[in-house]
Amino acid sequence: MAMHLTLSRVLRLLVLAYQRNRKLPAMQTSHSLLLTLFAALTLSPLQAQKEPNLAHITHAIQPENIERTIRRLVGFGTRNTLSSQTDPQRGIGAARDWLYGEFMKLREGSGKRLIVEKQTFIQPVAPRVPQPTPLTNIVATLPGDLPADQQRFIILSGHYDSMCNSPTDAVRDAPGANDDASGTAAVLEAARALAPYHFKATIVFLCVAGEEQGLLGSTYFAEQAKQQKWRIEAMFTNDIIGGTRGGNGIEDRRTVRVFSEGIASNETEAEAKTRRSVGGEEDSPSRQIARYIREVTAKYVQEMRVTLIARRDRYLRGGDHIPFNERGYAAVRFTEPNEDYRHQHQNVRTENDIIYGDLPEFVDFPYVAKVARVNAVAAALMASAPAIPQGVGLLTRRLRDSL
Repeated sequence: MAMHLTLSRVLRLLVLAYQRNRKLPAMQTSHSLLLTLFAALTLSPLQAQKEPNLAHITHAIQPENIERTIRRLVGFGTRNTLSSQTDPQRGIGAARDWLYGEFMKLREGSGKRLIVEKQTFIQPVAPRVPQPTPLTNIVATLPGDLPADQQRFIILSGHYDSMCNSPTDAVRDAPGANDDASGTAAVLEAARALAPYHFKATIVFLCVAGEEQGLLGSTYFAEQAKQQKWRIEAMFTNDIIGGTRGGNGIEDRRTVRVFSEGIASNETEAEAKTRRSVGGEEDSPSRQIARYIREVTAKYVQEMRVTLIARRDRYLRGGDHIPFNERGYAAVRFTEPNEDYRHQHQNVRTENDIIYGDLPEFVDFPYVAKVARVNAVAAALMASAPAIPQGVGLLTRRLRDSL
C-alpha cells in the first residue's frame, strides 16, 4: 500500500510540473495525461528500452559492412567443407572461427541477450564426403521476451562453405563471394540490425556448413529442431543474393526472387487426397510466407521488389530451406533474379578474355544490403506478431447454405 501511495504522489508531482511548464489550469489536466504518465513510469525496462523501429533497422544495414564481411570470407582462400579446420588463415575452420567471433561482438549490442554457439556434429561418409568429417554450424539466437513466445522461431540462414568446380576439392581456391558469402553477410548484417531490439518470438541467425556437399549442415539443424519439437514459424535461406547482372546480360538491382513450395514436401497420401479434392495447391505455409514477404517489402523496403517463384527451388538446384520443408516447416529461398553461371562453382581462371570464378568484383554490395533489409523487416514483423493460430481447419464433410 505504501508503494502505491508513493507512486500516486509521484504522478501528481509530475502533473503539477507539467502544468507549470505548460501554464495550464488544473482543469485541463486530463485523465488521459495521468494514464500516460503512469504508463511511462510503469513500463518495464525491456519495453521502454528497445521497441523495434523498422526505419532504424533498415538504416542500420549498410553496404560497407556487407562488403567487409564478403571480402573477409573470400580472404580465407577456400571455405570448402573438406578444407583445413585448424589452419588459422585458410580454410573452413578459419572462416568458422571468424564468424563466431563476429556474432560474439554483436552480443554486446544486444545487452548480452544474443546466445552464440558452435553446433558441431560428425558427418558420416557420403557421396561428397569421402571420410567422416566434423561440420560446424554457427547459431546465434535472440530469445523472445515472453516465455510463451520464446518457443516460436524465425530463422534467417546462409551457408558459409564454398566450392570451385569440384565439391571435394579442398585445396584449390574457392572464393565463394556470391555463393554464399553474400547470404552469410546478409544474415550477419541482419543480426547486427536486429540484436539491439526486443521481440515476442525468438529469432535465430544461422550460418551453416556442408551445403555444397548436400545440404548437410541445414539437414542436421532441421532434424535437431524437429526432434526437439521446435515451433519454427518461418525459415529464410539466402543463397546467391549478390549478382545484379546475369549471364543473360540483364541488369536488375531492384528485384529478388523468393522461391516457395506449393505442395508440402512432407505431405501424406491422406493429405494429398484431400488436397486433390478441395484444392489448396497455392495455400501452403511456405507460399503464404512468401506472399507476406512481398507484402511487407512493398510497404517498408520500397527500393526492392519481390518476385514470387512458385517452385521449391531453381531447376536442378537446391538450397538449405529444403530440409526444413521436408520436415514440415514453412521455408523459402532468396536468390538474385538473373544468375551468371560463369561465377558459380567455377575454378578461378580466364579463358578467351572471360573471367571465371566466384569473385568479389561480381558482387553488388548495395544490392545485398537491400536483400538483407527485406530479411530483417520481414523477420522483425513476424517476430513481433502474435502466434500463428493452431489447429485451424475447414470442415468439408457436408455442403449446406450459410445462414
